[in-house]
Amino acid sequence: MRRLLQVLPLAALAAASPAQAVDQLDGPAIRRAFEGNTVSGRYTNGGVFTEYHHVDGRALGHNGWQPNRDACWTTRASDVCYYYGPQENRTVHCFTVELSNKLYVLRNRSNGQINALASIEPGNPRSHGDGGEPWHCDGLISRAKPQPLTPRPAALRAPPADR
Repeated sequence: MRRLLQVLPLAALAAASPAQAVDQLDGPAIRRAFEGNTVSGRYTNGGVFTEYHHVDGRALGHNGWQPNRDACWTTRASDVCYYYGPQENRTVHCFTVELSNKLYVLRNRSNGQINALASIEPGNPRSHGDGGEPWHCDGLISRAKPQPLTPRPAALRAPPADR
């Protein structure tokens, strides 16, 4: 019942909107929309988030559960991925993104279920920052000056290229 009450406002918003075309964004389109801007919204479970997508790959702000620390973002061919925390206990979340008018729908890459609805605010109007702390994206996804690389477990290494 609680889950139903949390999802009802989202369903009401969708029902109140006139039928509109939904655009599935590819990676470059997601990057153009998110980079240098703040993405804020509500998860389907009711939590709220707001993250400034810095051009160097950092995701500054609040992911809904706690202030971001060592949070990074990148786009791939058809989705956006977020990496939270240091490498030894990092969590990764990837989403496809749909745009309907000014509403962004983030769907879990793994199962296609809606994870969140969001809007974009130009720039960093909430002044999200790193709190003066070093931020580590391990050179994995950031376009910032790469940090010294640490050995990665074999399971995370890229497969050798075909010859």
